[in-house]
Amino acid sequence: MNIYITGISGFLSINLVRYLLQKGYTRISGIDRVEFNYPERDRITFYQGDIRDREAVRRSMAGAEIVIHTAAALPLYPPEEIYTTDVVGTRILLEEAHALGVQRFIHISSTAVYGVPDHHPLYEDDPLIGVGPYGKAKIEAEEVCLEFRQKGMCVPILRPKSFIGPERLGVFAIFYEWASEGKNFPMIGSGNNRYQLLDVEDLCDAIYACMTLDEQKVNDTFNIGAAEFTTMRQDYQAVLDEAGFGKRIIPFPAGPVVLALKILEALNLSPLYPWIYETASKDSFVSIEKARRVLNFQPRYSNRDALLRNYRWYLANKDSLVHSGEGVTHRVPWKQKALKLVKVFF
Repeated sequence: MNIYITGISGFLSINLVRYLLQKGYTRISGIDRVEFNYPERDRITFYQGDIRDREAVRRSMAGAEIVIHTAAALPLYPPEEIYTTDVVGTRILLEEAHALGVQRFIHISSTAVYGVPDHHPLYEDDPLIGVGPYGKAKIEAEEVCLEFRQKGMCVPILRPKSFIGPERLGVFAIFYEWASEGKNFPMIGSGNNRYQLLDVEDLCDAIYACMTLDEQKVNDTFNIGAAEFTTMRQDYQAVLDEAGFGKRIIPFPAGPVVLALKILEALNLSPLYPWIYETASKDSFVSIEKARRVLNFQPRYSNRDALLRNYRWYLANKDSLVHSGEGVTHRVPWKQKALKLVKVFF
């Protein structure tokens, strides 16, 4: 089976490549603008290119039987970059996959399509109200997927919660750095809200189910998340406990913190974008009943397990991350900006 992965150099994709290699898949290829610089480099076929480049997509996708579309411009990218990558790029990929006779096109969407909801848990047929350019683009990308379902393609759509695990940095690197340096950590709001996460290995299980189960079953849309999670304060405290310095999660009133972060964002001094700081104090969890029933999805990791697994990877690799650069993807630590000054008080 020839498997083609978009965004193959990303955090999800390297975990997926390792997962598939362990299962005996040997014909794995993919495209990314960023070089694939992992030890598995000689076990895959890598094409450096952009999913918005139709010719690059056509050349690199030739021969693929299954496409797994993980590439996306994340919320910290400029709005135009988000739209052209997440919407236009998805259309180009589907058009070329359709022309090449690809058997299945598995689209990795996001629970950001639900926006800031007024109820929980969220189900797959709840209204889609994206917040910001990223959430809106993810909705439009799903609409493109539905177009191609109507044309007879098998296009499973997965809506994962925020997923973490080995290689995941981004905003989590800020928390892990503070924990490893023996700092308390501030939390927006009381921390008593329930905020579901997801281990990347459990997401790989869901993707694999969409690759291998009956086409009629998987040609649908599924929420994917952890089955076990408590409150944000309890789940994140587990990392501080693991660090062993006796430090605590320190709650702060959400209103003043959000206002301060908005001001810092206007000054380009905030390390967080609105989707994070406006939802961090609210409940956020989806129903995974449909995925359990149809895909036999059985998450192995709780929120706590996933956070600790990611933190232990961070500790093991921390020294090599210092000079890896800072940016806007999950693969590199995000800039702390004003938080670097605040850290001294914790």
